[in-house]
Formats: sequence, structure tokens, C-alpha cells
Amino acid sequence: MSDAKGAGRNGGMNIDSKLVRELAELLVETGLSEIEVEDGDRKIKVARQITAAPVVHTVAAPAAAAPAPVVAAPAAPAAPAVDANAVKSPMVGTVYLSPEPGAAAFITVGQTVKPGDTLVIIEAMKVMNTITATAAGTVTAILVDNAQPVEFDQPLVVVA
Repeated sequence: MSDAKGAGRNGGMNIDSKLVRELAELLVETGLSEIEVEDGDRKIKVARQITAAPVVHTVAAPAAAAPAPVVAAPAAPAAPAVDANAVKSPMVGTVYLSPEPGAAAFITVGQTVKPGDTLVIIEAMKVMNTITATAAGTVTAILVDNAQPVEFDQPLVVVA
């Protein structure tokens, strides 16, 4: 094994394992998916796979009664109801609904998605993090606007 300060075996790159561990801890603390540092001609990149929290599916029985009467809306808009099928933000950042400005959105309400399909991306510290579906279903609600700041654990999309 090579010394962190000495030349590696076979003339390979010197790796500062303490720095790599510190960068990995920083990823966990900040919720980022990757970080890269440069020191002269040495460059270290540490990355981890981030997936959205598992989605729990629930089925509500259809209501047999007549529709509820319409009530006047309050002065402030009410937040949409969030259920167990909501995909939540794994980090703080800015959410984007399409891969670039002017491009079509990743998803639309009523669209069927399968595990691994991109739902949104969240930019955190100049890093784009893809948020994917963890289960198959239909997009029933998009709870955020394009370029909106989001908080950790904030509901983003409902897939039922």
C-alpha cells in the first residue's frame, strides 16, 4: 500500500484517504450526490448514488356519496393534499421540471412512469441531481413549479 504522501506503487497517483473520507462525510452532511476538488494537477471526485425515498402505495375506496358542495376559497391558497405516494426531495436546492430551459418537462400529470424514470432534477451547489421514480404508477400531481427552491423532505410529485 502506498503512503498518502509518498509515491504510489507502480508510479500511480497518491491518494489522501483522509481527504476522501472527509469529502464522503461532507456529501452525507449536505445531501449532495458528488463533490470534486483540485490541487494543482491532482483532482479527486467523490460521488454517491441518491435515490428518492421509497413510495408507499395506498388505495382509497371511491366515494359513493354525492360530491361535496363547493366552498369559497380562503384568502391564501391552500397547500395541495399530500399523501403517502408523494416523492419527496432528498435535499435542499432548486427543482427543475425539464432538462434545460425551453425543453419539454420530464413528466406531466396523467403520465405513466416506471422505476428509474426521471421525475425532476434538483440543483444543489451547482450539481444537478436526478430524482427518479422508485415504483411504477401514474403521475397524479406535480406539487412544485419550475425553478422553485425546495426543502429537504418537501413533497415534489405524487405517483399513484
